Amino acid sequence: MLFKNVSIAGLAHIDAPHTLTSKEINERLQPTLDRLGIRTDVLGDIAGIHARRLWDADMLASDAATLAARKALEDAGIGADKIGLLVNTSVSRDYLEPSTASIVSGNLGVSDECMTFDVANACLAFINGMDIAARMLERGDIDYALIVDGETANLVYEKTLERMAQPGVTADDFRNEMAALTLGCGAAAMVMARTELVPDAPRYRGGVTRSATEWNQLCRGNLDRMVTDTRMLLIEGIKLAQKTFMAAREALGWAVEELDQFVIHQVSQPHTAAFIKNFGIDPKKVMTIFGEHGNIGPASVPIVLSKLKQLGKLKKGDRIALLGIGSGLNCSMAEVVW
Repeated sequence: MLFKNVSIAGLAHIDAPHTLTSKEINERLQPTLDRLGIRTDVLGDIAGIHARRLWDADMLASDAATLAARKALEDAGIGADKIGLLVNTSVSRDYLEPSTASIVSGNLGVSDECMTFDVANACLAFINGMDIAARMLERGDIDYALIVDGETANLVYEKTLERMAQPGVTADDFRNEMAALTLGCGAAAMVMARTELVPDAPRYRGGVTRSATEWNQLCRGNLDRMVTDTRMLLIEGIKLAQKTFMAAREALGWAVEELDQFVIHQVSQPHTAAFIKNFGIDPKKVMTIFGEHGNIGPASVPIVLSKLKQLGKLKKGDRIALLGIGSGLNCSMAEVVW
């Protein structure tokens, strides 16, 4: 769906404070690596992830999302009482119930007319949340919406490293859980509004989504464990991305050379290289943070967009492509005009 009256009024991110390097992980797992005969630095040399950020041990997903939400509201120059919809999109969550969105809403003090709920769709949920909000804004149902995401990877690191250090772990076990050690912590939030209320703000044009859900078994995760077939996930993910890009080219009038920035979901070096190669993207138009922040799930796309803004790399009129693949498999591509 394309939108004519939807803009981004505020945008913010929070970087988690603690750095865990791949060198530290390799040192901890050295006995297992030696026993299995693994000499390659899989995390650093192959995935291109040299570090990731972690929160303090007591940080909840709702706490992280609330911090980012307050920054985004400040950036938009509005109070929480103006928000008509709050959508939480994080993979991480405090509880199975209530929704993390309700906790964030309570922390912020939104009005009793604000609709709140979680949207879960692996690494695509933030873009899904933007689309849901955009539909309500386009119809005039609400004036402002707040999309939030807080990712906490501390538990999965603790448990995965414990399992990998066990004397009975096999090469298959190691390979299947390695992707969990590429995850990172962080938070992001976006205030969306009807364009008439913020006429000079960046516009959200909309986007397209395609799925290949027959591949839903390639990556399955819980809060303390993630098992991934990284090879097939990349192969089938790129096939799906090619279909999605064709749909975006038709719906959004995309020509690669006419787009100014490509915000690609931050998975790894091979994933990013495959996107660049398959779509003929100029690498200078792709900002990457996975090397020092890891894969921050659905928060990674808005975090990169926020960092581009913070660094002054976006100028009025720039066309920005948002590209993401989520386990399931699902793929979304959308456009923001700055």
